[in-house]
Amino acid sequence: MSANVYSIENLLVGTRYISNSVRGEIISAEQHPKAVWYDGCETYLVEINKQYGGTTYRTVAVKVGA
Repeated sequence: MSANVYSIENLLVGTRYISNSVRGEIISAEQHPKAVWYDGCETYLVEINKQYGGTTYRTVAVKVGA
């Protein structure tokens, strides 16, 4: 039996991103180069293709573990 193995980066790409200031789709994700610390989370720098044109970057925290 085999299983599909995904990374968090792969799962983030293609996801809708909605905040108070930005709406769009995540087009790339990588572990944050200046690791921002959130308890029990990993942080990722994501590039967002904004809904009405252009791109921007945001930091996303992803809960890992239990």
